[in-house]
Amino acid sequence: MPFLKTNGGEIYYESSGERENPALVLLHAGVATLRMWDAQVDDLAADHFVLRFDSRGYGRTTSDENPYREHDDTIALLDHLGIASATLIGASRGGMIAVNTALEHPNRVAGVVTIGSGIEGFPATTFTPEELACFEQIAALKAADDTAAAKEAERRLWAFGLDRRAEELDPGFIALVAELDRPNLERAAERLTALPLEPSAYSRLETLAAPVLVTVGDFDVSRMNIIARALVQTLPQAEAAHFAHSAHLPSVEEPAEFLRVLRSWLGRHAL
Repeated sequence: MPFLKTNGGEIYYESSGERENPALVLLHAGVATLRMWDAQVDDLAADHFVLRFDSRGYGRTTSDENPYREHDDTIALLDHLGIASATLIGASRGGMIAVNTALEHPNRVAGVVTIGSGIEGFPATTFTPEELACFEQIAALKAADDTAAAKEAERRLWAFGLDRRAEELDPGFIALVAELDRPNLERAAERLTALPLEPSAYSRLETLAAPVLVTVGDFDVSRMNIIARALVQTLPQAEAAHFAHSAHLPSVEEPAEFLRVLRSWLGRHAL
């Protein structure tokens, strides 16, 4: 199994495809690991070099307690594999890493795709009462050290969406979401210090010159939809795509449709 030792971490990664093809880096969500991209990798690797890895605190990656920058790990992997430039595709916190990397290393990033992404420094937004109640429940479960129940509540909020009942969803999707998040239970007790960008990513969005595809699920948390609209309005080269049958993980819940949208965008920008 390939690992890269860098700045106190051992980053687990996988790669597929021919090295001479255009490079894609797949960055996972906080309720998953690199396995969330299984449905797309084989297709993308037919004409791209595809790199994906477990971030610190997730999956098979381990780390000490020294401060680190997540975008530095991304660049370290690109350097390790001899990749000069790549398109970064990130879900949720993976989207934040993608944007941060593009802002800090614009010459290394050919394009960015965000999926229900947050943005460091984005102003506070008003959650719905249902969302607030769920966040409070998650906080209480974490305070009681009930990590498994907290994880389940997080999956219900993010992956299913509060406007949908679990019995309305594909049982296979529900099982897959639980499987994707299960390895993270082993990392839950780690004390990690990821350093934010200074100045913040939000204050620098207008400088992100690369083409960006901003995607979000219609059933995602309200803040994610607000951020998606702001990104489209602010970024110089942004396009939007919505997924009507997904919450926070459209690439997992609607894998074929997500791949279709992604490939269309990659093709239009020769990425």
